Amino acid sequence: MRIGFLGLGLMGSAMVQRLLDCGHGLVVLGNRDRTGVEAAIARGATEAANARALAQDSDIVMLCMGTSDQVEARMRGTDGVIAGLKPGAVVVDFGTSLPDSTRALADEVAAAGGAYLDAPLGRTPSHGREGKLNIMAAGDRAAFDRVRPVLGDLGENVFHLGASGSGHTIKLINNFFGMTVANAMAEAFAMADQAGVERQALYDVMAAGPLRSGMMDFVKGYAVDGDPAQLAFSIRNAAKDVGYYRQMAAGMEVDSIMSACAHKGLNAAVEDGRGEAMVSEIVDFYAARMKG
Repeated sequence: MRIGFLGLGLMGSAMVQRLLDCGHGLVVLGNRDRTGVEAAIARGATEAANARALAQDSDIVMLCMGTSDQVEARMRGTDGVIAGLKPGAVVVDFGTSLPDSTRALADEVAAAGGAYLDAPLGRTPSHGREGKLNIMAAGDRAAFDRVRPVLGDLGENVFHLGASGSGHTIKLINNFFGMTVANAMAEAFAMADQAGVERQALYDVMAAGPLRSGMMDFVKGYAVDGDPAQLAFSIRNAAKDVGYYRQMAAGMEVDSIMSACAHKGLNAAVEDGRGEAMVSEIVDFYAARMKG
């Protein structure tokens, strides 16, 4: 099956290179940065003029975009994916999108004769390059089964989680929890600074007990070891995801208490000019804020 891939940022480019490693034929479409597009073309991929043309040339359309608005813009309109969709084609949204948006697009794709899967990702671009992502797919089961071998080329753990929107729902809950832990750990390191306690000593004690987690170690990777790249995920994207979680909760008419603090911290860091920094670097924001 020929694959069309839209969105060649850090994660998308890694996934495209992995698909090329596995021998898949690809047609690609980027946005602002052409680095990933040029790298794919150099290995035999072709570039589409727009999303409609990409869909006309693809059996599977994959999107790795930053926001629901970006996904909707690529999917809809006279030059969008839906306008060019082949009968029986499967569209896979790897981004972190709002479940309500996902369900609406799934209905529109079904009306056009295709199937839509939400399949957000876990892990990092380096895992994407190695085919070791966690893929949280949901939507039409028959469509999932058809593209499961291709998803298996990209993911070490590939889940089917139920009806359309379930993947994005679980992803938002996952990211809310992860970003809450990251903010808490960053503040803990900053508080240790204020108290005159070594960050390494704090980590050693916390890591010896049940508090230890992968996210805790990612933050320690920068706060103690100076390496922000262990978690290649920006503060701006984290703020967006926690905001989506809160929007999802509001749509269900429930009040999320815990996400309010993480959202406040992430947004404050973005407003402080740190949006493009990696999540682990938010420790610098907390440390500077405490110093006044």
